[in-house]
Amino acid sequence: MTTSRDRVRAALEHREADRIPFDLGGTRVTGIHVDAYRRLRPALGLEAREPKVGDLTQQLAEVEPDVLDALGCDVRNVAPRSASTYHREYHEDGEHRWFVDEWGVGRRIPLRDGLYYDSFAPPLGGEPDDAAIDGFAWPDPADPARYEGMADEARRYADEGRAVHVGSICGGLTEGLFKMRGFEDGYVDLAAEPARARRVMEKILEIKLAYWERLLPQLGDAVDVVGEADDLGGQTRTLFSPATYRALVKPLHRELFEYLHARTDARVFFHTCGSVRELLPDLVEIGVDILNPVQVSAAGMDTAELKRDFGRDLVFWGGGVDTQRVLGSGTPDEVRAEVRRRIEDLAPGGGFVFAAVHNIQPNVPPENVLAMHAELRGAVHA
Repeated sequence: MTTSRDRVRAALEHREADRIPFDLGGTRVTGIHVDAYRRLRPALGLEAREPKVGDLTQQLAEVEPDVLDALGCDVRNVAPRSASTYHREYHEDGEHRWFVDEWGVGRRIPLRDGLYYDSFAPPLGGEPDDAAIDGFAWPDPADPARYEGMADEARRYADEGRAVHVGSICGGLTEGLFKMRGFEDGYVDLAAEPARARRVMEKILEIKLAYWERLLPQLGDAVDVVGEADDLGGQTRTLFSPATYRALVKPLHRELFEYLHARTDARVFFHTCGSVRELLPDLVEIGVDILNPVQVSAAGMDTAELKRDFGRDLVFWGGGVDTQRVLGSGTPDEVRAEVRRRIEDLAPGGGFVFAAVHNIQPNVPPENVLAMHAELRGAVHA
């Protein structure tokens, strides 16, 4: 019998399996918002209950085993734990509920109709010199509490025949730059103070490498996919010029991905939103194996063209249905048609793990999730 792990590994090796592998909740970027999840459980004929929040900032639900089993989800996520030295304290100011995260970044959600925690109050804003950056109270990747139970959890999932994704300690290098410096100062750094931008990103890279150095030997062959991320694209173009990416960020990404490939046989999953078609040759060159979320609504991200040009080098993990325009506001029939189109483009020959484009958002009705899933299960390319 083909297991979920067999199925995903076939996709990673660009082979077709018994069916297209499906992921919901197997990563922190293929999840479902608590509002949508709250409605999904009863639509699946399962007991209605209040969701547990698995990702506080994005307000993602912890997808429970009965939902995973009901949908035939093939991937399980193993995420780092909280540091022993960090304790979250909530505050309210009349408009927002907020806290300061382990990185010193403010996070707030509107008290009225808030959907996510947004970043504010960057701790390294202004004009920090090298000493201020180096002397900042960066998170400690050596804290053993972060790793407690991760290897056992991964091994249990693998023994059950599940594919295992293990996430990073934090978001991406440029994402971290913008959170630590603020968007305005971060963009100024990229354009006019590249040495400062590089220094901040190098500190984040050091933490990532120390995390993987400690974790990967514990995981052994229980992990199939290691996840990294860095949002490089907007709706119509990259968030900064490809030349800037190649000069400042690509060397650091190369170091990270080469480090991972040297220490694990797991494939490197890279989440980068938006219009990133121009950067895909760079990402392939430096060791990205898997592209997510495959934002089909962004410029240059046509799935047929991506499969034609990069299908031999990249596994497409996502791109199964347009979350931005179709899954939330379309009819079930429109969702089915969208799913058929993306499967026809991406599934032939393998190299495709079906997931919605990024997390399923709070406006998505359960009937559309069920239509998406039903069309996937009826797909002819499997």
